[in-house]
Amino acid sequence: MAPWSPTKEKCGVAVWNFPRTKEHHLPLQIGEMVHILQASEGWYCGYSLRNRAARGIFPASLIRLKGTVVEQRGVEESVVPSEMPMVQEITTTLREWATIWKQLYVVRDGGRGVGGDLGAVWGTPGDPVVLPQAGQTERYGQVKRMMQELMEQRSQLLSGTLPKDQLLRLRKEVTGKMDYGNKILGLDLVVRDEDENILDPDRTSVISLFQAHRRAAQTLTQRIQEETSSQQRAAGHGTHGAASPSHNLYLCVRNFVCHIGEEAQLFMALYDPGEQRIISENYVIRWASTGVPQDIELLNNLRVVFTDLGSTDLKRERLFLVCQIIRVGRMDLRDSHSRKLSTGLRRPFGISVMDITDITKGTCDSDEDKQHFIPVHLVAADGDFLHNMIRKAVEGKDINHKGQGLWVSLKMLWGDLGQVRKDYPHLVDRSTAVARKLGYPEVIMPGDVRNDIYLTLVQGEFDKGNKKTPKNVEVTVCVCDEAGNVVQNVIHAGAGYSPTSHYRSVVYYQQRHQRWMETLKIAVPIEDVHRTHLRFTFRHRSSSDSKDRSERIFSMAFVRLMRPDGTTLRDGEHDLVLYKGDSKKLEDASTYLSLPSERNLSESKLLSGSSFRVSGAMASLAVSSRDSFQISTLVCSTKLTQNVNLLGLLKWRSKPSLLCGNLQKLMNVDGGEVIKVQPGFAPPPLSLIPMPRSWVLACAGVSPGALPALMSPQFLQDTLDALFSIMMEHSETDVYDTLVFDALVFIVRLVADRKFQHFNTVLEAYIRQHFSATLAYKKLLSVLTQYVEQAGRGEPCESLPGTFKALEYIFKFIVRSRHLFAQLYEGKEVAEFQRSLQRFFLALNQLMESPLEGPTLLSQGAALKYLPSILEDVFGIFDSSTLGAVLRDFVANLLPQRLLKQKLQSLTGIASSRAFQCHECRELVLQAALPILQELIQAGEEEDACIELLSSILEVLYQAQKSAEKLRARHKDRGDVELVTTVPGRRTEIPNPIFMQEHIALL
Repeated sequence: MAPWSPTKEKCGVAVWNFPRTKEHHLPLQIGEMVHILQASEGWYCGYSLRNRAARGIFPASLIRLKGTVVEQRGVEESVVPSEMPMVQEITTTLREWATIWKQLYVVRDGGRGVGGDLGAVWGTPGDPVVLPQAGQTERYGQVKRMMQELMEQRSQLLSGTLPKDQLLRLRKEVTGKMDYGNKILGLDLVVRDEDENILDPDRTSVISLFQAHRRAAQTLTQRIQEETSSQQRAAGHGTHGAASPSHNLYLCVRNFVCHIGEEAQLFMALYDPGEQRIISENYVIRWASTGVPQDIELLNNLRVVFTDLGSTDLKRERLFLVCQIIRVGRMDLRDSHSRKLSTGLRRPFGISVMDITDITKGTCDSDEDKQHFIPVHLVAADGDFLHNMIRKAVEGKDINHKGQGLWVSLKMLWGDLGQVRKDYPHLVDRSTAVARKLGYPEVIMPGDVRNDIYLTLVQGEFDKGNKKTPKNVEVTVCVCDEAGNVVQNVIHAGAGYSPTSHYRSVVYYQQRHQRWMETLKIAVPIEDVHRTHLRFTFRHRSSSDSKDRSERIFSMAFVRLMRPDGTTLRDGEHDLVLYKGDSKKLEDASTYLSLPSERNLSESKLLSGSSFRVSGAMASLAVSSRDSFQISTLVCSTKLTQNVNLLGLLKWRSKPSLLCGNLQKLMNVDGGEVIKVQPGFAPPPLSLIPMPRSWVLACAGVSPGALPALMSPQFLQDTLDALFSIMMEHSETDVYDTLVFDALVFIVRLVADRKFQHFNTVLEAYIRQHFSATLAYKKLLSVLTQYVEQAGRGEPCESLPGTFKALEYIFKFIVRSRHLFAQLYEGKEVAEFQRSLQRFFLALNQLMESPLEGPTLLSQGAALKYLPSILEDVFGIFDSSTLGAVLRDFVANLLPQRLLKQKLQSLTGIASSRAFQCHECRELVLQAALPILQELIQAGEEEDACIELLSSILEVLYQAQKSAEKLRARHKDRGDVELVTTVPGRRTEIPNPIFMQEHIALL
């Protein structure tokens, strides 16, 4: 045999079991790691990492080599796998779990709980979750699934093909799964940093370790509680379901069985029986008379996602899935074919309802493979309106459906639509229809652009005229321009249905009072909205084809989509005027557009008679009060507004006399109106003071070529542009300063609302890229200081607490404006700006001295809470000593026993800021903080807040000491005598660790 020689291969994994048949063999099991020392003719010599003391030989063919890094430690060598740390951790975790999983398999039928014998087998210091006897099998399966998922995710990490964002997301999922598994198996909790790396205790302070451990423990405890809660047992209803602001209901129609004999249309939607209204768009399925979808390609692929559902929707007392079945064909199915019958009539056939409350709330299984049967309620009489049938069916009992109905699968999905498509690609792809909520979602995303006008045909009442029986009325809806031309393909009956140019209503047989309740979506291009209108024509439909062809339009109504003041049609119900006359004239836009479209108070007397004849050129049209027609509209548009006050502000130059009133009324505008997209109005010029436009753009760091992208047409941006243009164009007077300032505070506080929280990035992007008011800082700082001085004198200032809530973004505007001014004018007026800031802080510190109660106390509490948020922007404007003195006085000026908890929380925020990391600033702030801490700790008051503050201080001191030690070591190696760190504008000595210890000794 050839001699044994050292080998470059140092590490491998056994891919096959190797039993020990001779004394010098090393027994191996699949997956066992080995350290290879020598090799000889197809054999390796080494030891297993499980037992380093036992050495032996084993076949090289059974070993899969792995890349390693060899670290020499004296005469010994340490082998470390070259895989990324996350892969190594997964491998170690899987080996650890495998032992426990095998033990679970052994005892799952033996009746021993995890907290009993099995817990003793583990012998871990953790606290395993104690399971009842019946939970052993479930836990065995749970661990098996987690191990399989980890192995799959490990393969994805090893592939090296994931983009950076997906890799980060996968790392978070992996670490979350490993931590959760370790917790439920009673293993040690692994503490990680924000990047999911295991914290090194030699390089991490005790404070950071403790805080990271506490965060991880809280997260895991919350997840386990959600897993075991009865409210979270539905499949897929995990931790992200409760946290996600957006919820979705996935629906798959498996089959529809019903004896119709004609084509049918199925309109499926979500229905709230408490409000007695449909809350979502329809999902439309066209069903052929042969019993299959009319589009055969949709067979076994009838899928829709009802999206935009919020937490309030899931909290509804009851929620139903409803289906309205409309057949398309003859007037009456019982009519014989002895005569030629009219066809293509949309006639009511029946409805189906299913209570899905338990599914949406997560109290029952939500599985895409489970099928639910929904029986059909058939129309029994001509007077059965589908909407009324739904209302009765949700309260009704079981019916004899004779096997007629729908088979559907339902599943709740969490996250926005983009996330759902990533998480559930097997359910939701590009071919899956999307039915949105009728209205805005709870959280409006910045990229959510909509321009939807929902129209509901509510009801109508029509006189039978010279006929013996009431008419079979059919309403035809179309969108027309000013010339009366029909706008093509802008009417959507529902998701899954191609847009059309005309929509025809359901025909109810011989009913004087018609109640349709049919909802459709109008999607007109934004540039055409101002010149379009809806036209409704009414026609009697006959069962006989010859009579039906002779029927003409007997009435018409219309309504414009945009009002004369530039706002869109009001939400709510509209009672339209019905016009009669020659059918050609009824479709001539020049004949009726100048006439009133809605009944209102001014027209009540005019229309109180039986009828009247329109005079003049419109003499061919008549209005009758015997007939009536009502519609309802709902505008869900991020491009249009219904608020005339907001519109007045955006177009303030056209009516400057109304500017004060419009600014005051802005505070009454609904938040959803401001946070919208509105390309219909060109924003004011980017340069808000007289100077070359390219100059301002260059100073702002913006290239002219990027201008179209930066000037994204949003109401938020347009409103801010309007406010700052008002301020700048009246720079010589302060008439509008306070009003503009208050309006700005209103908008900033609006963005902070949970519903619009995702627009924080939009506001920050506006400040960073689009904002260019170079003189705004003077006026903003002046008004802010006036408010604080007013409150410091004890005078009422009701708006100050709200102003403090917006303080962070107010200062972002101030600092950005000053930065642009300094770039434009080469750093002029620096001293003046610093004096203005010092005046503000002086007024603020005087406010903190006040002993008054009521509004003053409220303002002091708000100042303590929100002042730390501006330190990142203020840092660098003052030198560290000046800023430290300001913060010291800010805290010290407050009376000793006043707002203790808020004072400690404010100090904690200051200690977490970048300013506190500077030695000079920290020394001054600690002069105020340490006596407060010492007194409260000795008295045993506000212990939690004290611990939080002390932890923050110790963490900063620890990091400063580590930095100083590193810098000292570096300078020592280079032979430097004096250790200094250079900060722009000042020269600072490295703090001595003894100084830090002296501060702590004070406690």
